[in-house]
Amino acid sequence: MSHQVLQPPGWVRPKGYANGIAASGRMVFTAGVIGWNAQEHFEHADFIGQFRQALVNTRDILAEAGAGPADIVRMTCYITDKREYLAQIKQVGETWLEVLGKVFPCMAVVEVSALVEDAAKIEIETTAIVAENSP
Repeated sequence: MSHQVLQPPGWVRPKGYANGIAASGRMVFTAGVIGWNAQEHFEHADFIGQFRQALVNTRDILAEAGAGPADIVRMTCYITDKREYLAQIKQVGETWLEVLGKVFPCMAVVEVSALVEDAAKIEIETTAIVAENSP
C-alpha cells in the first residue's frame, strides 16, 4: 500500500489515530465486527475482552484479502458506553498494541444506544488499502 498521513502544519499530533490518510491500492472493507468468536459466541462479557476479540476478528478477516494491520486506513468503533470506554482507555491502548501493533489509522468512536447483538459492547468497521499486486 502507498499511503501518506495527513497532518496539517501547526495541528497537534493526535494520539492513537491519524486525522487523515491518503492511500492508493485495492480497497478492503469489513462489516461491523463484534467481540464474539468464530462460532458467534461471546467468550467475554467485559468491554476489553470484547474489544480484543473484535480486533482479532478484524485482523483475521483482513488476512483473507492479504491485508494486515499496517494496511488499515480507517476504523469506526461503535460503543455502548462512553464512560466505560474512557475509564479503560489505557487498557484499550495496550490491547490495540498487543493485537495490531503500532498502527494508527483514521478513527472515529461513536456511542450508540444499542447494537444488534444485545450482549455486544463494541462493533468495529474497518477499511484497509492493499497494494494492487497483493492477492
